[in-house]
Amino acid sequence: MSNHITTQWKGGMAFETNNTSGQSFRIDASPDDGGEGKGLRPKSLMLSALAGCSGLDIVMLFRKMKLEVRDFRIETLAELTKEHPKYYNSVIVEYHFYGKNLDESKLQRAVNLSVEKYCGVMEMFRKFARMEIKTFFHHE
Repeated sequence: MSNHITTQWKGGMAFETNNTSGQSFRIDASPDDGGEGKGLRPKSLMLSALAGCSGLDIVMLFRKMKLEVRDFRIETLAELTKEHPKYYNSVIVEYHFYGKNLDESKLQRAVNLSVEKYCGVMEMFRKFARMEIKTFFHHE
């Protein structure tokens, strides 16, 4: 298997995990769940992975298209099921673009390509969650 990571218990409710990039980070539960709150939460990491995967696609595409974008932000809002095992069953992904000369149609094309074709994490989420995609253009 080419995707191998190691996750090591660090005591309490904390773990340290590496990534195929060679970087490491800490995962920990909230104090309400017996942790110290000194690490990232697993379910939230899934939302970060979703936004990061799609965001990388979109930046690559808008750079390739030579589009002017001053700033770009992704807001990810998700609902958990009420019963265990709790998982995200509804996710909204909002893409926010900022700039003076935003080419809305080309930026929307970049979003669509990521959402529909390139982002593997988005495809995984579609297996268990209702996805809603929104794009916002903030002209300056």
